[in-house]
Amino acid sequence: MVEVKFFDQALDSDLTFAVIAARYEDRWLLCRHRDRQTWEMPGGHREPGESIYQTAQRELLEETGVAECQLEAVSAYGVYTEDGQRTYGGLFFAEVEELGRRPEGSEIAENRLMEGLPEHMTYPDIQPVLLQRVQQWLEEGNYRPLLEDLFEQLY
Repeated sequence: MVEVKFFDQALDSDLTFAVIAARYEDRWLLCRHRDRQTWEMPGGHREPGESIYQTAQRELLEETGVAECQLEAVSAYGVYTEDGQRTYGGLFFAEVEELGRRPEGSEIAENRLMEGLPEHMTYPDIQPVLLQRVQQWLEEGNYRPLLEDLFEQLY
């Protein structure tokens, strides 16, 4: 059994993973790793010297080819396993402006736009919960397109 908890605040240095719920034209952009037949949201481990935001940017580019997007932090999260292991990550939302090409040598074999999460997920106890949190965050009106923010600042 795995438990996922969300936090409004966390130390950036405690977060070791970034996961990105990337949306393009009202569909979710998912990845299939070359060594697996299952699907997952873009994301991965933090590299030395990176902020968790930089990790999210890099992983999104490496796993999907997306460079043009509005990337927003949604929440910190913790994953707790029965054997007592704990890992912490940053959950992000990306409104993708333009799809790109994955870099050569990517560990990702395929990307696909989907209406929702498929039945065969790589992390079935974690990623559906993360996407649900992002959808709740969106429904609560937390995401504001940059153009909308610009007009708010002008008036």
